[in-house]
Formats: sequence, structure tokens, C-alpha cells
Amino acid sequence: MKHSNDRLDQLVAQARQSQAERERGYREQALKMYPWVCGRCGREFTRVNLRELTVHHRDHNHDNNPSDGSNWELLCLYCHDNEHQRYTDATPGSGNMASTSSATHNPFAGLAGLLDDNDRGGDDPKT
Repeated sequence: MKHSNDRLDQLVAQARQSQAERERGYREQALKMYPWVCGRCGREFTRVNLRELTVHHRDHNHDNNPSDGSNWELLCLYCHDNEHQRYTDATPGSGNMASTSSATHNPFAGLAGLLDDNDRGGDDPKT
């Protein structure tokens, strides 16, 4: 069992290293290609706070990295988190009940009948 855990740990470490290398590659490209401004809120960045500027994949596929940068946009940490939350909320089956279910209660279900009664003088104490 120890041998299989060592192999699994090695595979996970290699996968993480590969992902980090890919991210460095497209991040560096995007930072050279685009102005250091958040594409949503317009916040400007300098070398001092550049770590807070992230590369967002427009199609949410982190393996889709065309060299022309057409799948990337620079977003600040806050806008990037917001974008991913909006994507999760809009994705059916993501666990968000609001996007996968509809309301069953209709607060106006009996309104037409009540209005009809009032038009005929039904429950109106003035008649």
C-alpha cells in the first residue's frame, strides 16, 4: 500500500507542477499583451500590487490558451472571484438551488377571485 501512495503523491506533485508552469506561461504572456487594468472594475495595477491581477479564461477552460490571448482577460482578485461565482450560479447541476429550481408558491393565485368578489360587492362592508 505504501508504494501505491508514493506513486499517487508523485503523480499529484507532477500535475501541480505542470499546472503552475502553464499558469506562469499564460500569465506572463497576458501581462505583456494587455494593460495592467482590471477588465471589469477598471482598477489599475503597478508592480507593487500586480499579484492581485489575475488571468481569467473567458470560456472557463484553463487549458485553452491561444497565443493571441483571445481567451484571456485580466481581472482583479475580486472581479475574478465574482465572475467564477456567477458562472457557478448559472451552471445547472452546480449545487446552487436558485439556478436549478423554480418557485412553487404564487402569492397572487387567488387575486382574480378576490377582485371579482369586490366588483360584485361580495365582501365589501360598504355595500
